[in-house]
Amino acid sequence: QVQLVESGGGLVQAGGSLRLSCATSARTIRYYVMGWFRQAPGKEREFVAAITRSSDNTYYGDSVKGRFAISRDNAKNTLYLQMNSLKPEDTAVYYCAARSRLNFYDPTLGRSLDYDYWGPGSQVTVSS
Repeated sequence: QVQLVESGGGLVQAGGSLRLSCATSARTIRYYVMGWFRQAPGKEREFVAAITRSSDNTYYGDSVKGRFAISRDNAKNTLYLQMNSLKPEDTAVYYCAARSRLNFYDPTLGRSLDYDYWGPGSQVTVSS
């Protein structure tokens, strides 16, 4: 069982930036595909970004492309999400997720069911 814990959320004005971190209990996260999702009140969980095991490839949801950047430090067992040019519509609980399965899947689909472990979430609120 892998435990994930997000941090770095908070209140920021529109146009500002935040960096989320996701610490893990895994001995090493280099075997996991990692991702970020978010969920706003009354809405379905939305794919934000994903990154492959060795950071070769990253994927983003359409609503955050060009503004958010996902990265990972396998030596520190930590995942990051740099969020720039934040908008009020980015307000949501942000979740870190890890995928341990090795079978093929399409990361561009951004499906939450493709991930095996989840953090409790971190609230991000963007004021206008």
